[in-house]
Amino acid sequence: MTTQPPFTELDLNAITERRWVDRGDFTDAEFDRARAFYGQMRVHDDRLEQVRADAAAMISEWTGHKPRDVGSFGTRLNLETSDLDLGIGYPVEDRDRLRAVLAPHTTFLGERQTRYSTSRLVFSFTLDGIDIDLSALEVEDFAVACRMLDQIDVTMTPDERIAHTWVKHLLRSSGRTEEYATWKLTTYARFCPEFNWVPIPEKTAGT
Repeated sequence: MTTQPPFTELDLNAITERRWVDRGDFTDAEFDRARAFYGQMRVHDDRLEQVRADAAAMISEWTGHKPRDVGSFGTRLNLETSDLDLGIGYPVEDRDRLRAVLAPHTTFLGERQTRYSTSRLVFSFTLDGIDIDLSALEVEDFAVACRMLDQIDVTMTPDERIAHTWVKHLLRSSGRTEEYATWKLTTYARFCPEFNWVPIPEKTAGT
């Protein structure tokens, strides 16, 4: 049985081309739907926060580096099936040791470009049924990422978070997977254009 995507009055083609959405794009009725949906997503916060804390403690023990949430849950832009994305900073000369200490606990997903001259290592594991992705960035890149996240925390308004999450939901529900994968990165690209924000193929329908 095919599930119909939710009704929308938004011009998704124009919004995805512009790569941003705000309250002014919405009718009052649609924003009410978006706000109600966003409230439903927040119901999962307590469980995700507990799993995140447990995962962070494990990563700290394994690596000696304190992680930070670098994903959609940390920015409160997640959907109900969200995984968790944590990041650490590490000295590049520590790369072999880092891979060795993580090998017994995680799956190595590969190396991805961060900037033109740097890359990050990506690992994954599962905790309490939730996928955890761990990005290991070079120390300077991790500092840039943390500054970006701080700026998002301070600058992005509640209405913008609601609007962004609603568009994300609409794209996923409509089966527009490529646009959905790109849309997930629009906030990062807006606040940190110097990084290489390339959509990653979906492991699951979430995040």
